[in-house]
Amino acid sequence: MSARKRSYKPPRRGRPPTGTALTAADRMRRMRERRKAAGLKPVVSWVSHETSMRPGYSSHRLLEARSLAMHAVIAQKIERDPRLLNIPRNNLKRWNARWLNKAPPWYVEWRGIMNRPWPEIAALITEPSEDAARLRQSSPFAGVLSAEERRRIYAAFRA
Repeated sequence: MSARKRSYKPPRRGRPPTGTALTAADRMRRMRERRKAAGLKPVVSWVSHETSMRPGYSSHRLLEARSLAMHAVIAQKIERDPRLLNIPRNNLKRWNARWLNKAPPWYVEWRGIMNRPWPEIAALITEPSEDAARLRQSSPFAGVLSAEERRRIYAAFRA
């Protein structure tokens, strides 16, 4: 028996290597050249945001702006009548009953926020930062605005 071990090489898949592979940029350049030679012209155009959106759908930024507007109105309302602050606190109590064993991280975060003084809470819910936008996606302030107030805000962001 021979002392040399034979190694098994699985069959090669795909096209055999030619040694002349092009980079992605070179392939793109060649494609453009072929299209140009065929008489095709490159078309680059800007499409306005309004025309690119399907009716009834909103972009993420529009949703964030609408949420910020709603929370600004909520903050004004609570500023005029601090008793309304009981609505988000009751919402948090109701949510607590739902997650007895494992509360989601956003609930824990809101619970800590709602223990702060009202000016800090108002500043946070009306802040245009990414962190505040993330928190507004799971806001406990549902129920502070009337149906008519919500309808007016929604209508303002549809126009």
